[in-house]
Amino acid sequence: MLIHPQIDPIAISIGPLAVRWYGLMYLVGFGIAFMLARSRIKRGMSGNITYAVFDDLFFFSVLGVVLGGRLGYVLFYKPAYYFTHPLDILAVWQGGMSFHGGFLGVLLAMLYIARKYRLHWFAITDFIAPLVPPALAAGRIGNFINGELWGRVTDVPWGMVFQGAGPLPRHPSQLYEFALEGVLLFTVLWLYSAKPRPRAAVSAMFLIGYGVLRFIAEFFREPDDFLGLLALNLSMGQWLSLPMIIAGIAMLAWAVRKE
Repeated sequence: MLIHPQIDPIAISIGPLAVRWYGLMYLVGFGIAFMLARSRIKRGMSGNITYAVFDDLFFFSVLGVVLGGRLGYVLFYKPAYYFTHPLDILAVWQGGMSFHGGFLGVLLAMLYIARKYRLHWFAITDFIAPLVPPALAAGRIGNFINGELWGRVTDVPWGMVFQGAGPLPRHPSQLYEFALEGVLLFTVLWLYSAKPRPRAAVSAMFLIGYGVLRFIAEFFREPDDFLGLLALNLSMGQWLSLPMIIAGIAMLAWAVRKE
């Protein structure tokens, strides 16, 4: 049995200014995505997406992640609480971000850039898809540092006791998601996109890959206590992932048939 190290969530404190690890992990994720994207452009792997287009896309995608992720958490997970405590919506340093909300925010950002520069939307999504998993991985490390989103009770040797989760060891599900949604998904998408693929195929693989891996990880993650398990004993994360899987399979079939 392991004990969560209870890392101080504040990385740097200067007077009243506090920089938290959770926020720094988001910056790390954005930084890695930025460098990978410029590398793909430099190597001619970006199609019609130039440095100027990407810089614009990156700015609006960051907005989409932050605003969409926060609003998605508010609306998908705790609408009743935030409707009665609206100022708490701004307290992003306390945690509470939804991948699915951030995903929708990025989709809107990509739609805006596609229309602005008259590019095919799937050309942009195919370019962005392999860049997302490292940012997801960084976010999961932030969750682990915060000691939040722990897993279900377990008797495996690497079970970990988290402060605030009781005395029983639990799956370190944040690290599972780091490995699955971050490392594994990045490896699959990076290798898959290294060769020419039908338009929308890389995007479809992202939807399928993330949806399946998140669905699996949710079996080890403790359901949100204010929601619990929903219909068919599935969590909210699993129900939100199912449409991604279905859409990804349909998109991949369409992309391959259209080629």
